[in-house]
Amino acid sequence: MKNYYEILEVNKRASKEVIEKAYKVLVKKYHPDLFTGEKKIYAERKIKEINEAYNVLTNEFMREQYDAELEKQEQQILYEKYNRQPNNRNQDKKMDNKKEKEEIEEDNKKMKKNKVGSFSGLLDLCRELYKNKPKREEFKEITKKDILAFVLTIIVVILIGIALWFIPFTNGWMRELLFENPLFNWIGSLFS
Repeated sequence: MKNYYEILEVNKRASKEVIEKAYKVLVKKYHPDLFTGEKKIYAERKIKEINEAYNVLTNEFMREQYDAELEKQEQQILYEKYNRQPNNRNQDKKMDNKKEKEEIEEDNKKMKKNKVGSFSGLLDLCRELYKNKPKREEFKEITKKDILAFVLTIIVVILIGIALWFIPFTNGWMRELLFENPLFNWIGSLFS
């Protein structure tokens, strides 16, 4: 698969404006009328690649699809690079190197991140929470804060309701809401 970002000499995160500027610069640089002979044939091929890259990267839908395919290809290359079977003892010794093992772990973590939103990603998250007790404690701390925020929100809503009850303009509306609403009548019947 061609790397359109390399063809246009831009970063993967480049905006549409940057891509358009790079396109214009490259079209001027490789315009076939500027060359003769073999160089003209090369320039024509280069212009075709540049136009193809420009058309894909300036169309949002096509760019998203292209980025997804490019990411998938890069992940596949990393997977093949680090998960191949060693053929001899020398390769086993290379794999024992700590730096390579750390790189493999980092790449595996990157591959796991791609599972976000899937059921297997959820299972991985549960395993991580179960294995790492400090993380579980942080998670408990987060849920305590969420519960506190929820309780404070309910208290604020009740205080606003009380304030609206005592304002003459909204008193009739509050009475109608509380005493004529079927939901509140049903809740009231549960407690009486």
